[in-house]
Amino acid sequence: MPKSNNWTRCQTLAALHIYLQLPFGQLHQGNPKIKQLSSWMARTPGAVALKLVNLASLDPQIVASGRSGMGNASKLDKQLWQELRANWDAVATEAATEYDRFAVAHGLPAAVDVIDEIPEIAEGKTRVALIQVRVNQIRFRRAILAGYNSTCCISGLRHEKLVIASHIVPWSMDKKNRLNPQNGLCLSALHDKAYDQGLLTVLPDYTIRIGPAIRESADNALMKTAFLAIDGKQIQLPERFRPSTEFLHAHAKRFGFL
Repeated sequence: MPKSNNWTRCQTLAALHIYLQLPFGQLHQGNPKIKQLSSWMARTPGAVALKLVNLASLDPQIVASGRSGMGNASKLDKQLWQELRANWDAVATEAATEYDRFAVAHGLPAAVDVIDEIPEIAEGKTRVALIQVRVNQIRFRRAILAGYNSTCCISGLRHEKLVIASHIVPWSMDKKNRLNPQNGLCLSALHDKAYDQGLLTVLPDYTIRIGPAIRESADNALMKTAFLAIDGKQIQLPERFRPSTEFLHAHAKRFGFL
C-alpha cells in the first residue's frame, strides 16, 4: 500500500477516466476494470470504487436521481470536476493519458481499455494520428452507451451493436467537445442517419421534431411508425451527462427547426 492514502492528481485523473467509461451500476469493487486500476495504484478495489462514487456525487444528474454516492468528494475531486466542465476534451484527454501511463508502467500497451476495438490501419505518417482518432471515438462511444444503457433515446432499441454514439455538434465543428458525452445522443442507425442529415432534431426541451422532408415522404406504415409517430415526444434521457441544451439548440438552428 502507498505510504499516504491521499490521492494524487494523476491517480484521480486515471479514476476519472474509468468513471467516464463505466455505467453507474458498475462502479463497484468487483468490476474487472476497477480491480485492474487498483492493482496498478497499489490500492484496494474498494478504495478505487469509493473514489468513483465520490466523483459521482459531483455529477448533478446522478445527484438529482437520488444516487448521490458517498458524498466525500475531496477538494481535488471538486477541482477536477470544475476543470472538466470548463474544458471537457482537455481534461478527458489528460485523464486518458494518466490511465495509459499506469497501463504502460505495468507492461501493457497504451489504450489497453479499447485496443481490441481499434481497426487495422496501414503504416504511414498519419498512422499515429488516425489511431488516436479511433481511440477517442471509441471512448466517446463508450461514455454515451454507458449513460444511455446502450438504448436508442428515440426508438427504445436496446442493443450495443445496433446503436450509434451520435455527435450533436459534429466532430469537425467543435474541437473542444469531441469527447463530451453531453454532446452526444445514443441513436439507432436509422435515427442517427436522419439526425445527421437534419431530417429530424431534438429540441432543447428534449422533444423530437420531424422535418418537412420526412413528413412529405412518409407514405407507408414503416415511415409513419419510425418517424411521424415520435414527432413531439420526449427522448429517453440518459442516466448521466444529459445532452447540453446549448448543443441541441445549435443542431436545431443549423437545420432550420428554430
